[in-house]
Amino acid sequence: MSLAPFVRIVARGAGRARPLTLHEAQEAMTLILRGDAAPEAVGALLMVLRLRGETVEEIAGFTAALRAHASGTLPKADLDWPSYAAGRSRGAPVFLLAARLVTQAGYRVSMHGWNSHQSASASVREALGRAGAGVMYTPLETLSPAAFKLLRLRDTFGLRSCINTVLRLWNPSQAPVSVQGVFHPSYRSLQAQAADLLGQRDLAIIKGGGGEFERHPSKDIAIYGLRDGDHIKETADALLHDVRRLHDAGKTVDLRGLWHGSVKDEFATATVTGTAALALWALKAAPTLTDVDHMARGLWDARHQTESLSA
Repeated sequence: MSLAPFVRIVARGAGRARPLTLHEAQEAMTLILRGDAAPEAVGALLMVLRLRGETVEEIAGFTAALRAHASGTLPKADLDWPSYAAGRSRGAPVFLLAARLVTQAGYRVSMHGWNSHQSASASVREALGRAGAGVMYTPLETLSPAAFKLLRLRDTFGLRSCINTVLRLWNPSQAPVSVQGVFHPSYRSLQAQAADLLGQRDLAIIKGGGGEFERHPSKDIAIYGLRDGDHIKETADALLHDVRRLHDAGKTVDLRGLWHGSVKDEFATATVTGTAALALWALKAAPTLTDVDHMARGLWDARHQTESLSA
């Protein structure tokens, strides 16, 4: 089967084009991931959707196809944590220490991703050694070479495509809970609705640093997503009153020193504990946002003791 019928559906022209249904989107992405679609048709479909804007059904259908194509590639986890941010404005991936705190609370965290156009100080993979045992990270190119190829089309188009959203919704470890960061706030609702169509029941989405799930501790944070299958919109209050950007491109954070206590940085520490708190709230580790803030700070204060007990 050719991809041409699906391109015709979305690109016919004013008054005649329409969005793909969930089933059509799943069929189209299945063709693409199998390598059965002409590259020109793939580019046409993705760029039409980029121009028009993707629907909830299209994103859900594309994600369902990816899940079927790459099923069983990872062991199951408690928390799915995608990492697909790009851009030179990002600083050190402080969220890795937040994920480490979540594992110290007894949860299995599965992180997957690929990051482009970043400085060495912002590299997630370079900093993985500071994430610690318990955080499983799997590169996209290992998980799904076909999806990786689609993501790299950004270099050809000069534009992102909907594959960035699909990868955040993918959840290859089939975790019951997922956290997601977005760069554009409008995607929070779209991703929550698509996750609902896919059967996800617990999900927390924030506008995070550079598109990562990383909390700015000096701002009130809007949390979208799902809780027990119901759509939510909650607000996590600011933890500090230090008015500044989350990341300064010229400033680095010594993650190892921060974790081991040789570096004191109130803002970076609050970023770690605040981000961990939101992940713990998604996991229902404590009932309220205030409770998980206290829990995360307690985990941070006891982090070395916890490591000694598990050694």
